[in-house]
Amino acid sequence: MDYVDVLIVGAGLSGIGAAYHLQKHCPDRTYKIVEGREAIGGTWDLFRYPGIRSDSDMHTLGYRFKPWTEQKAIADGPNILRYVRATADENGITPNIQFNTHVEKAAWSSDTARWIVTLLNKETGDTQQIDCNFLYCCAGYYDYAEGHNPKFEGSEDFKGDIIHPQHWPENYDHAGKKIVVIGSGATAVTLVPEMAKTADHVTMLQRSPTYIISAPGEDKIANFMNKWLPLKFSYFLSRWRKVLMQLFFYNMTRWRPEGMKEFLLKQVREELGEDFDVEKHFTPTYNPWDQRLCLVPDSDLFESLKSGKSSVVTDHIERFTENGILLKSGETLDADAIVTATGLKLKMAGGITFTIDGAALSPSDTYNYKGSMFSDMPNFVSVFGYTNASWTLKADLVSEYVCRLLNFMKKKGYDQCTPRQRDENVVDEPFLDFSSGYVTRANDILPKQGDKTPWRLNQNYALDLMILRHKKIDDGVMEFKKSADLKTGEAA
Repeated sequence: MDYVDVLIVGAGLSGIGAAYHLQKHCPDRTYKIVEGREAIGGTWDLFRYPGIRSDSDMHTLGYRFKPWTEQKAIADGPNILRYVRATADENGITPNIQFNTHVEKAAWSSDTARWIVTLLNKETGDTQQIDCNFLYCCAGYYDYAEGHNPKFEGSEDFKGDIIHPQHWPENYDHAGKKIVVIGSGATAVTLVPEMAKTADHVTMLQRSPTYIISAPGEDKIANFMNKWLPLKFSYFLSRWRKVLMQLFFYNMTRWRPEGMKEFLLKQVREELGEDFDVEKHFTPTYNPWDQRLCLVPDSDLFESLKSGKSSVVTDHIERFTENGILLKSGETLDADAIVTATGLKLKMAGGITFTIDGAALSPSDTYNYKGSMFSDMPNFVSVFGYTNASWTLKADLVSEYVCRLLNFMKKKGYDQCTPRQRDENVVDEPFLDFSSGYVTRANDILPKQGDKTPWRLNQNYALDLMILRHKKIDDGVMEFKKSADLKTGEAA
């Protein structure tokens, strides 16, 4: 049976970053990346719909160790994909990736201090096993095989195309067509202005509005600093400027939700003018950041709406018809194609089935520990990024923490590390304080969090930086064991 010290699951932004940190900070450890798809990139290789882009700036979505040098800070999918693949190639990571390999299950043995991981070759259907001391899951947070696809009555009667953005047909031509995009989240607000460039008309059909904010596609300050300052220093400044702006904005939505709500809606009114019903189409019933805000670069959605190439309808679907959608209000929307931008389906830790010394253990039975590990799961880390900031900010910090943890264990001669939740005063809370549908639909598969450190999931980069980069590894909560303790059962 093959063995590596660290097995990384996933070759997207998080997985490539994890490999870089291991190579730099733990050069004595062997590692392998297993990737379920046939290519590097994760999200940025999977999604191919028109206009695919980040809704986070690349000074924070980019790696801390690799400056983003393109002019556009709000980057499109192909550019982000090139950035991730360039990172893998430049650092010799690509040869360590085993593609088309799905992790089915992982069984931990305390006797050997190893995970026995069962892998499925998706091309041949064969299975193999690999041993590792440490399992590092960078598989993202959603199901790559399918998105959230609610059943719409009459969908079988519709004569046109029904497309989910997660499975966009290659070279699909929407030019000259009437398109209805169902949804109001990040995918919908990306698709609508992009498809409207060549479609006859695009309608964004939403049950309820989302907060939408516009920002320049280019960061002129960052580009100016890149021109006159050393690149790494300029990137450092741009990154922290964005981090602090995000933290300030998010905290203001928590401290003064009504004021921030009016601030956001005022921007929309200024963008669209008096002719648009902002109250109906752009005023959510919840407070800002109870769900993720939608970012539109250079006001592209608003410009598309003002041009008449696209429109917004706020209503509920009665049923699909042969030629479009009948709404509960009685209005009908004609369509040649319907895009169901209805969201993601969450999947925790890549859907891996876990056993600990022969007993089944699901992440949903555990407590989050420092936003990176789970109680009672030895030598296991899973990356889950921020809901209010860029994913990679958290992924980079977690990778740094993993390297600190591994080096601490080596120095002390430990083989096992397991977070133990023994505090009876910890109050259970949902893993994510977020009302988005993709989160509420998945509450039963998510771990718990507690009301205090280290069981609390912080949505705060500065706080996590202190905890993961600077706080003691041996915090009295993490249980460590040495090889000599395996037979006696003693814990450090």
